[in-house]
Amino acid sequence: MSKRILIVDDEKEIADLLEDFLTVEGFDVSKAFNAKEAREHLQREEIFLVLLDIMMPDDSGFTLCKEIRRTSSIPILFLSALDDDISKIRGLSIGADDYIVKNASPGEIVARVKAVERRIGPSLSSTLSYAGVSLHTDSRTFQVGNERVNLTGKEYELMHLFLEGPNQVYTYEQILERVWGYEGGDFHTVRVHVSKLREKVQEKTSRFQISTVWGVGYKAEELIHA
Repeated sequence: MSKRILIVDDEKEIADLLEDFLTVEGFDVSKAFNAKEAREHLQREEIFLVLLDIMMPDDSGFTLCKEIRRTSSIPILFLSALDDDISKIRGLSIGADDYIVKNASPGEIVARVKAVERRIGPSLSSTLSYAGVSLHTDSRTFQVGNERVNLTGKEYELMHLFLEGPNQVYTYEQILERVWGYEGGDFHTVRVHVSKLREKVQEKTSRFQISTVWGVGYKAEELIHA
């Protein structure tokens, strides 16, 4: 069964062009030209991933992203003409998995979508546990002790990476390649997602830590209290 992508963009030419490229790659595509239509698609269809514009006639993509995140961890990729750091950081902070500027080629956008598809593939191990936290790959859920903690798609993938190699230092470049599926890019993307993930975990426990290795990257480690 093909995975369905929802393109939310008030520029019909862009939506139609992306539909052509995604269809060639085997995806089904739904299109919404405003936030109201997007909500209707999300209610009645099983959506695998959302490509979401920010500036729409009836509502902001930021608002729609926050609405989706209240009930779902489906991947959200912002696709926007806004190229400033504030917009990028805001988008990633509220739960988007990636932020793509509209001057990117359709081929690059499709590559980002396929990178998400690869990362969401099934894992050989059903549960990864360390320092009191557990990631259940069959249900894509995360727990601290016995308490479930909701993660976005990229937060889940980051946690999966850290739990695969506790105490292993992952560089910014390795994280971008393993989690986002591409090399290079803006390290702000990594920092923002790790910061949000760390905040969620530290609200529940101080035993599991995502530690910064300055100038290099991050590692997961267990903090033993005396």
